[in-house]
Amino acid sequence: MLNFPNPSRIYDASRRSVCFWGYDKAREIAFLVDDAMLAKLNPDIVSDESSLLATFDRNRDQILELARTLYKGGPQNKYTIS
Repeated sequence: MLNFPNPSRIYDASRRSVCFWGYDKAREIAFLVDDAMLAKLNPDIVSDESSLLATFDRNRDQILELARTLYKGGPQNKYTIS
């Protein structure tokens, strides 16, 4: 079961993504939400770090649900939501 007990998220400019982490028991899984997906969630977005993080925060529940849908278990420990 994938859980998200840690509300931390960061913007990674080199990947043009907001990164956050989920946990399957003791296993940490990284998720990246790219700028394009955030723009789909908020078409009026300005592509700066604070705006992208704010869009992530406003849509956190929807993004976490997408992450749960993508997550399949197994050896993969990084997923991109785009």
